[in-house]
Amino acid sequence: MTDSVGFIGLGIMGAPMVRNLLQSGFEVTVWNRSSEKCETAAKQGAGIGQSPADVAARSDIIISCVTASADVETVLLGVEGVPGAIDGVQAGSVVVDMSTISPAVTREISRRLAECDVQLLDAPISGGEQGAIDGTLSIMVGGEVASLERVRPIFEVLGSRITHCGPSGAGQIVKLCNQIAVAINNLAMAEALVFCQANGVNPLTMLEAISAGAAGSWQISNLGERIVERDFAPGFKVGLQQKDLRLALEAADQLHLSLAGTAMVHQLFAAVEHESGSDVGTQALVNALEALTGVTVTAK
Repeated sequence: MTDSVGFIGLGIMGAPMVRNLLQSGFEVTVWNRSSEKCETAAKQGAGIGQSPADVAARSDIIISCVTASADVETVLLGVEGVPGAIDGVQAGSVVVDMSTISPAVTREISRRLAECDVQLLDAPISGGEQGAIDGTLSIMVGGEVASLERVRPIFEVLGSRITHCGPSGAGQIVKLCNQIAVAINNLAMAEALVFCQANGVNPLTMLEAISAGAAGSWQISNLGERIVERDFAPGFKVGLQQKDLRLALEAADQLHLSLAGTAMVHQLFAAVEHESGSDVGTQALVNALEALTGVTVTAK
């Protein structure tokens, strides 16, 4: 018998993930802070839970996909009389948190759920909105292997790469590694574009030339042209990138570990937030370099 699925959080990533699960034949019950997103999912065939606790009571596998550590604690553990999933979850269930949050918070939630005979998988994702739509996300999993195997049919609908990273919290550590590499690759691309522009070479030509070689990256292939076209609409928002970089720096600080490149990118993104707000796309990192150099990247 196929496990029933509860899904908490219908944002940019969660909504298409739920749609893919429904289209694959899973029974899904949803909850979201704004009810209109639940209504949209209901039109696609989902049931609507009255609270995270209600979703958990009606589901065998409960997935959360929200923004930050405090949000995950709220929907899974509850706060000040507001019940969380832990208040309705059945013994033997599996909770899967697909948010990107603190590894330390993940381990504490895992401990709390284990007291209820419930296993937690931390399974943060990479691939952006398009990956969620296409079902091609990379899923980085921490927790028990047996729980991963139980949830694997669900993961196979949502992602194209599923990696068991280790015990509880390891998925979050690997996701933060991903965010460190993404942010620094973004800086490398931005610096190359500014340097190219300053030297009078068409940046689109440069991007085409280097994309197939050793300098090629997801950022070069997907964000470089958008920068040249001055398109800073978000695929991934600066505010979310900053949240993830803060998590990485906090975890590094607990180990007395220096992450010089990560810290520098974090500061440059802070300048972008100051000028343009938190909702612009992460390709707007180039704006900080443009302000420092007086060079504007454009093919015109």
